[in-house]
Amino acid sequence: MGTVLLDHSTEQSVARRGRRRVPLYVQIGVAILVGWLLGESFGEEPILPGTHFGNQELGRLATLFTALLKSLAAPLIFFAVLDSFLRTNITWERGGKLVTFCLLNVTVAMAIGLVAVNTFRPGEAWRGRFQEMSAAVTRERTAGPEHLPATPSFTFIDNLARLVPANILQPFLDGNLMVVVAFALIVGAAYRKLAEEDQERDVFVPSPFEKLVEICYRILVRILEWIVRLLPLAVLGAVAHAVSSTGSHVFRLVAVFFIFVSAGLAVHAFVYYPLVAWLYGGKSPRVYLGFGWEALVTGLSTNSSLATMPVTLRVLTEKMGVSDQSARLAACVGTNFNNDGITLYEAMTAIFLAQAIGLPLTLAGQIQTVAICVLASIGAAGIPQGGLVVLPLVLASAGLSPEVIGLAMPLIMTVDPVVARFRSCVNVLGDMLVAIQLDRSRKA
Repeated sequence: MGTVLLDHSTEQSVARRGRRRVPLYVQIGVAILVGWLLGESFGEEPILPGTHFGNQELGRLATLFTALLKSLAAPLIFFAVLDSFLRTNITWERGGKLVTFCLLNVTVAMAIGLVAVNTFRPGEAWRGRFQEMSAAVTRERTAGPEHLPATPSFTFIDNLARLVPANILQPFLDGNLMVVVAFALIVGAAYRKLAEEDQERDVFVPSPFEKLVEICYRILVRILEWIVRLLPLAVLGAVAHAVSSTGSHVFRLVAVFFIFVSAGLAVHAFVYYPLVAWLYGGKSPRVYLGFGWEALVTGLSTNSSLATMPVTLRVLTEKMGVSDQSARLAACVGTNFNNDGITLYEAMTAIFLAQAIGLPLTLAGQIQTVAICVLASIGAAGIPQGGLVVLPLVLASAGLSPEVIGLAMPLIMTVDPVVARFRSCVNVLGDMLVAIQLDRSRKA
């Protein structure tokens, strides 16, 4: 099937502009501090004398931000997957190996997440306190578990029915990520088939469709970049309302979520990855982590595995001795599909919140949630704050009500900027591991 043509100018330009501005995590830190001061100082009283503008109104900013993310997620995922599919051209053998290693790694990531969340049940730390913390956004209280959506069915016919929308636009309106991703892949495959047939007949075929897809994707990414700039303001509003309504101890409760998710990412990144790189790829932890630290730090600072790609390639080829072919396949193509960090984070978050509200989520329902997270992560690769963008739709797919999602998102947003950098580190380490696995299989 050919060569790989990936244009990462958008991500690199975003990274360059980010270095000229105050880093987002600094803005978030300042927003949390200001929000805490406003909550402590004014409480339920108006911030501006003679008006009704207070911390409760500030809290509504967080819900508006979540609504913006949710409205943009489905079309952004569609064009991200379609653009990546049209630009990726590899042989079936190499592609099969790439997919196999990516699926193997993400399966282990999901096993780590499911074992951890079902063994320690960290979401129960929020049980009975979720309503209290939800005052950070609105005074509207969610229904009890008996009134929440039923656990998603895992029967074959039910799942097949969900994949057949009433019309083409319905998946975008409903935020059905599984159908959106499948539709993008079908459109890409159909376009490729038509192009191959025209080439066989020696018919000249211009590619305005590919250019249109690329332009649409870049436009949506730019709009998202503007929305992400509002994240500090949304966090400020969420914190101000949380502190004014429930007090500063809300941070201790959010810390449970932060520690749990960070620990799951750390186990996958610094236990599983080095072991496989050593036992299968022949790269000891000293080589894998010692030589890979430059790419790891770059991913942490840029918060993007795509922006880190040039550094990842150089580390793999010049320091680890991985072939250029394997390095490029993993770092240029695999990075669009190999997103263990985002997948693990979203799955653990969804099950954590289900435990918090007492929503019974069977093993079958958890596996279905994991499958949706895998599909969602495919399109989130090059999207700024990708994990946060698709999270509301993933939570809805897990059976959480819109009210619960609206209450939980502002709480998660207070720590997501930090967790997002951890996710990027996991994705960078995952790209390096897949390159090592591909290289080892090629030499076998």
